[in-house]
Amino acid sequence: MLSGRRLDLLDPSPMDIEIEDIAHGLARVARWNGQTVGEHAFSVAQHSIVVEEIVAHIQPDVAPRWRLAALLHDASEYVIGDMISPFKAALGVDYRTFEDRLETAIHIRFGLPAKTPAAIKTLIKQADRACAFFEATQLAGFGHAEALEIFDPPPVGYSLHIEPWAPGLAQARYVQRFHTLSEAAGYAPGPSAFDTE
Repeated sequence: MLSGRRLDLLDPSPMDIEIEDIAHGLARVARWNGQTVGEHAFSVAQHSIVVEEIVAHIQPDVAPRWRLAALLHDASEYVIGDMISPFKAALGVDYRTFEDRLETAIHIRFGLPAKTPAAIKTLIKQADRACAFFEATQLAGFGHAEALEIFDPPPVGYSLHIEPWAPGLAQARYVQRFHTLSEAAGYAPGPSAFDTE
């Protein structure tokens, strides 16, 4: 990683995970494999920020730690990229196990439970699919009716106009949002490899 950390992908240690590495990677991973309109790809970092916002819209009283979990819901993609769901299914259980190990290490690193409760996972998935609806119709060429067949409709009262950010901006905003949510949740991650004396 750019932080200098060495991450063992088969046995990831929470101590080798840095939010700056996650933000850097996610800001450069394109949703829809980059098959979107606009000057910039719609990054996983920006997608994650929107998903966290939708989670808070759907359930305004959700605890800050679960908003943090929403922000980090695709964090493993900083290492493995954003694979489309049919391809993940084709790879089978070994891929899912690999992804789960990395997600567990990320959660432990940032003070979250190793496993997200089922109700929170469902909430995040609902927000994730609603965000995908906006992405599909605004960036990826889907018609409204077609997108409704595949993704969840937007939550009542929530609207979004997507303007994909440049990678540097997506990275900075992701880190900023992470720190805001971590502070609100009462978590203080350990020192970063980027910290200097």
